[in-house]
Amino acid sequence: MNGKTRLELTWVGKDERPRLEPRILVEDVDKSYHASVRREGDIFSNLLIKADNLLALKALAPEHTNSISCIYADPPFNTGQAFEHYDDGVEHSLWLTLMRDRIAEFYRLLSDRGSLWLHLDDVEVHRARCLLDEQFGAENFIGTVIWEKSDSPRMDARFFSVRHDYILVYAKNIETVTFNRLASNKLAAHYDRVASDGRPYYLKPLRAMGGQGETREARPNLYFALEAPDGSQIFPKRQDGTDGAWRWSKKKVEEEADRIEWVQGRAGWAPYYRIYGDKTSYRPAETIWPHAEVGSNRTSKAETKALVPNQPPFATPKPEKLLARIIEIATNPDDIVLDSFGGSGTTGAVAHKMGRRWIMVELGEHCDTHIVPRMIKVIDGSDLGGVTEAVGWRGGGGFRYCHLAPSLIETDRWGNRIISKKYNPPMLAEAMCKHLGFTYAPSSDPREYWKHGYSSERDFIYVTTASLTAATLRGISEDVGPDCTLLVCCKAFDAKADAFDNLTMKKIPQAVLANCEWGRDDYSLRISQLPLRDEEPEPAEAMAKPKKAKIKPADDTPSLFDGDA
Repeated sequence: MNGKTRLELTWVGKDERPRLEPRILVEDVDKSYHASVRREGDIFSNLLIKADNLLALKALAPEHTNSISCIYADPPFNTGQAFEHYDDGVEHSLWLTLMRDRIAEFYRLLSDRGSLWLHLDDVEVHRARCLLDEQFGAENFIGTVIWEKSDSPRMDARFFSVRHDYILVYAKNIETVTFNRLASNKLAAHYDRVASDGRPYYLKPLRAMGGQGETREARPNLYFALEAPDGSQIFPKRQDGTDGAWRWSKKKVEEEADRIEWVQGRAGWAPYYRIYGDKTSYRPAETIWPHAEVGSNRTSKAETKALVPNQPPFATPKPEKLLARIIEIATNPDDIVLDSFGGSGTTGAVAHKMGRRWIMVELGEHCDTHIVPRMIKVIDGSDLGGVTEAVGWRGGGGFRYCHLAPSLIETDRWGNRIISKKYNPPMLAEAMCKHLGFTYAPSSDPREYWKHGYSSERDFIYVTTASLTAATLRGISEDVGPDCTLLVCCKAFDAKADAFDNLTMKKIPQAVLANCEWGRDDYSLRISQLPLRDEEPEPAEAMAKPKKAKIKPADDTPSLFDGDA
């Protein structure tokens, strides 16, 4: 067998990968919302993005690369059912390709202590497990949660009345992932006694039991007499009558005498010690989540109907208790939770109430009809349902409503590739930073006009729509100084490319034309069928190659921006 062979799932179209354009986010200020007063701990940086979720995930990088603590994904299940808000009938190969691309972006955004929770049913869960093993590594699989989504059987079922969904849980890094235990007010049954101060406890023999350390020979310092309630001297004895040893030293017996309790049995007095239980104990999460604990489909539909009574009910909402349990396990306060299939907004609502930062992405109109009014009620404190009371939520915080900027490159009437006229200079600077791997951070100091972004402490980028002369470039070079380097992106430049040691010049849009595919706004799951098998996919190089520009009259050539020099 070839040593390089690996176990993998293959399908038609697996080798085709989209060349995503790194769009920038544009805030719709009129749709953003925040509380009327600010309180300590309130979070206002949350993001609601109305956009294709694959492009939105790409847009979140690099600002959020390696920064997300928990991703909950509830994609269309590919069941063939006709939902009002989703076209959920996608052929398996298309579903796999589309999910593979999103899973790759999930992996990029997750922090090293982050985890992915992928919610599915029987139709694709086994194939999704293969996808996740390839991207995350099988060693980072944590487990499969079984959620009892139905609280009653379906009597019209032909075979089984299906009452559960699956949630596949993967870590970015199994060694560093955050995974909290769940608080529980229930103590194990063996905590069968109560101390005078109200603390529950159970008893355990003070005599060492099991292992080589239970004999006098092995632990001679733990063989000594204790005084029983009747004044008799009790030594540790094994069941066979030979000398044994105590679990505690003489010093610990003296220090924690209040924990020792004497029990009289057939063989006489024997000392035990108390093990106290915390009334609020913590236990590891289990893999079966009953509807009585985290809610059912019936619960979630009632929650959304109460929140948005004037809208048609959302087809596939999830109960707030379900998301609360995931967020409790996977995050701590102030961590970021991402849901790129925002649906009715449950993830953001619960994360907000639990003091986590959140990002939701939703392309459908229910982003406006369901999510926005729901989040406004959460922020105003008028959402009294779900987990509000359990987490003590009283309102506050806010969110920014954003959409994606249009494609950076458009084609003019002569067939030339040009920068979209919808981009103003700041938008262009931010977009060029994303395309060329810089962090967008324009300086507020007028003397540092050339600092639009950085890739390191001494490497910067400057974006302008002007044509730069040699004299202008010389002035920029002097302003930058010998200790820094600068990438200059401009419409044109009148100087040799290597004329200045600290400057690198690139023309736009030529600098980014081959970076990605342009003008595509929808990578959603609303696709009805695969291409025919005998069709050969267009090579990536051909897809990326820009059309040859048609020459137009020189005196009618528009500038990069109308009115710009």
